[in-house]
Amino acid sequence: MSSPASPAGTRSLIMERLLGDSGDAGQVIGAGRSMAERALPLLMKRLAEEIGAPVRVDLQGVEIIRVAEARSLAGDSFAMTIVASTISSDAMTLVMDAAAVSVMVCTLFGGDPDGPVSTIERDFSPVEIDVATLVFQEFADVLNGSGRRSLDLRLPVQRAMAGLEAKRHVLRDGPAVRIVFALSTATERGTVAITIPQRVILARNGADADAEDTSRWQTHFSQEVKRSTISLTATMPLAKMSLGQLAGLRAGDVIELGDMAQNHARLGVRDRTLFVCELGKLGKHYTVRIRQPHDEAQDFMDGLAPG
Repeated sequence: MSSPASPAGTRSLIMERLLGDSGDAGQVIGAGRSMAERALPLLMKRLAEEIGAPVRVDLQGVEIIRVAEARSLAGDSFAMTIVASTISSDAMTLVMDAAAVSVMVCTLFGGDPDGPVSTIERDFSPVEIDVATLVFQEFADVLNGSGRRSLDLRLPVQRAMAGLEAKRHVLRDGPAVRIVFALSTATERGTVAITIPQRVILARNGADADAEDTSRWQTHFSQEVKRSTISLTATMPLAKMSLGQLAGLRAGDVIELGDMAQNHARLGVRDRTLFVCELGKLGKHYTVRIRQPHDEAQDFMDGLAPG
């Protein structure tokens, strides 16, 4: 059995085993890009209508990184929060740089969206942290999704960290995908980076694959059922007879049919009536023409009627 060539290689292998699975890079990036593209229109709508910030949201890029690198694009001043899910304590790490925080604060508090925006170069105030938290909530809520495609995030998000707290927070390392969105006005642009561990992406894709396999099996089974053959039975009602008359029947006797018997034939399968039909003849062949579906409730009521 071969072994890594160096202690660093051994450590990398152990960390990879302990901290999460990694999938094919192309598939992981494709999954992240699909998630981002589906979310983009709703993100723009939510920021404009729910928060009231007239900003533009663009997808800037999707890349493979390590979770520990989630803050690498943010510079010295940024806000960050980590969202847990049902399968991971760090299912999503959201990082918002100072330029993006400045854009959101400016537009939210009446600044001119077409005018210059001064980037915040100091520690964020409590109000600015609240604004970042509000933005993180909208991004997490939209990207979480619903149904089988949901990430099952535990929302609402925790209040954003900033300053030394955000810089010193230890991120559990492992392979991840980073989705970078740009928040911009006419003069300023900032970024919101979403980092999702590959183990979370792979678990979601696995659920999608299971759902696809189930759907494919259901379709196949339905088609096989539709191709199967069964025997149909058409029956026609006779005139009512007393038990005495029935006991007196002999071979060769002729039973008179009711006036509407031909129009009240029943078409059934395995003792279950499906349709009310009309018996007829076409050339040398007897036929059954379907008139209407069988109504069990009405049939029950007719059976209660006297006569």
